[in-house]
Amino acid sequence: MFRNKEYILAVYREGGFTKAAEKLFVSQPSLSASIKRIEDKVSAPIFDRSTNPISLTEVGREYVKYAMEIEEKEKDFSRYVSDHTNLVKGKIRIGGSSFFSSSVLPKLIYQFNEKHPQIKFEIFEDSSKNLLSKLSSGELDIVIDNTLNEDENIISEVFASESLLLAVPKHLAVNQGLEQFRFTESDIKANKHVEDSVKVKLSVFKDQPFILLNHENDTGKRAEKLFKKYGITPNVIFHLDQQVTAFNVSCTGMGISFVSDTLIKSINSARDVYYYSLSDTQAERNIYFYQKRNHYLSLASRKFIEYNTKK
Repeated sequence: MFRNKEYILAVYREGGFTKAAEKLFVSQPSLSASIKRIEDKVSAPIFDRSTNPISLTEVGREYVKYAMEIEEKEKDFSRYVSDHTNLVKGKIRIGGSSFFSSSVLPKLIYQFNEKHPQIKFEIFEDSSKNLLSKLSSGELDIVIDNTLNEDENIISEVFASESLLLAVPKHLAVNQGLEQFRFTESDIKANKHVEDSVKVKLSVFKDQPFILLNHENDTGKRAEKLFKKYGITPNVIFHLDQQVTAFNVSCTGMGISFVSDTLIKSINSARDVYYYSLSDTQAERNIYFYQKRNHYLSLASRKFIEYNTKK
């Protein structure tokens, strides 16, 4: 009954028979007949055709669940066979936030491809939540992210560590008197901010305007914990989704944002801000490579993770 499961999955994923038929390059009557034969074998309807768009019945939901598991096992076996028949080729589907996709992954991929030129990459950009969901469903092989994962079906390996800094517009009066604690972009790239003696407490900036990230973002969560710890009710100018966007707003002079030193090390032009290192463990975190537990990870993917974690 799972022999032609791709027909059921296509209708489910495309949300209807017409688009599914186009996707499969078959006629709609032929697709409908194939699905009817599957439903006859199951002895129950899989799709509720009375709804618009078409939806799954209770039996249909279970069918799709098992069909997707079988599909993923087939892909695992295909990757396994590929590894044994051609050890120098492969494809890696890797996901990251807009920052990691644009500023971190290109360099990692370029360096890796110098040693393994025939391995191809597909980069997927999305939010942390959606990326981990796609990893769990088998749509991605690897995710690079700094968020803490709580899904037991996903395992992680540390890629690097990073620090959260404050990007403070130079025109703000709060900078006066903090000369020994403030850093420039070149200072951050030289790691002059890592010593405890040059760190400051968030409370120094309690009355300043802030540009914060939404609470679903790991940086946003850490900022909330820091404000709560120091009893600060921040003056929030904006809540944004992306760290890079918040940083760019800070560079216009509108307010202070939390940025990672990884981000600052990736830029190549001086900005009109000072950087401050925070004396709190919430400002320290790891960047991880995530993969799905009990999932066959291709040799290409394993080599990529090993190459970037064994340095």
